[in-house]
Amino acid sequence: MPVAKEHIRQIIADSNISSVAYVYTFLRDGFKDILQELIEAEMDAALGYEKNQKGDTDTANKRNGYSPKKLKSQYGEFQIDVPRDRNGEFEPKIVPKYQ
Repeated sequence: MPVAKEHIRQIIADSNISSVAYVYTFLRDGFKDILQELIEAEMDAALGYEKNQKGDTDTANKRNGYSPKKLKSQYGEFQIDVPRDRNGEFEPKIVPKYQ
């Protein structure tokens, strides 16, 4: 999904972008945040309910914290938190286990 020019201009207006290094840092942090949200969405889909959703759920399997994972990318090395489930059945596809 392409980013709208208006959104980019708003980011520039809200931030003090003064160098290419700042843009690189901005992209790196954004990439990390997007990956984290994608993994959270994968867990939601695997369990059938969203995080902190109250009410009845059709599964006995629940969230069970996070495991840290270091990633190396074109934006450098950073850490994400991979959600765990109690039954150990969650297999993330975006960032597979042991890779």
